[in-house]
Amino acid sequence: MGAGRYLGLDKQLPRVMFLWIATFWLVGSWIVPFLAHAAGFSKETLTHRGQALYSLVTDITEGLAGIAILHQCLGRFRPLPPGWFEFKLKGRWHWDVALGCLLFPLVNLLSHINISLVHMSSGPVAGVSSVEQSIVARDPVAMALYAVVVTVCAPIWEEIVFRGFLLPSLTRYMPLPWSILLSAAAFALAHFNVQRVLPLIFLGVVMGGVFARSRNLLASMVLHSLWNGFVFLDLMK
Repeated sequence: MGAGRYLGLDKQLPRVMFLWIATFWLVGSWIVPFLAHAAGFSKETLTHRGQALYSLVTDITEGLAGIAILHQCLGRFRPLPPGWFEFKLKGRWHWDVALGCLLFPLVNLLSHINISLVHMSSGPVAGVSSVEQSIVARDPVAMALYAVVVTVCAPIWEEIVFRGFLLPSLTRYMPLPWSILLSAAAFALAHFNVQRVLPLIFLGVVMGGVFARSRNLLASMVLHSLWNGFVFLDLMK
């Protein structure tokens, strides 16, 4: 009966990822901008606080849409095999997170190297982001909203998709190390930022390793949140 329950689960990987990518693009590029325009708002003319709220709403909507896709595609296979979406408070996962944090300086070094390589190969790097503009303006409300986006919302839904679903799905086709590497590459590419590919791949490998070692999605979420918080605080200097 157990084997029969999982019949067809392998086919869900391309389906889920296609639907997630398509929905992610539709929500961020069309649905939220359309609703904002219909409500009389234009992202280009929003204040720092308005842009921060816009980012928060977009991120929450993208996250809920991704979770809805997973629920719709995987619901009939529950309970899922061991290793899928495991989330637990108990255990020694705190030590795995601490070990991952020790690698943050290396991730930061790769970030600087990546930016230098992009600068040399394709000209100046991209302009100042809305997050950096809010930090320069020292708008506390905008910075608080962005902090929620980067330390709460993004780590939750990104880890659910990339470590909760994609990584264990890939282990059904290839060994664990290759699954971690490929899921890390997908994680990096999903950010659509050539200036951050190298550090994001390495960070994805670290978070994948923490998840595989601890068998706990909470561990990779906390590590992801700490990294984003580390970057956010670094921007505030």
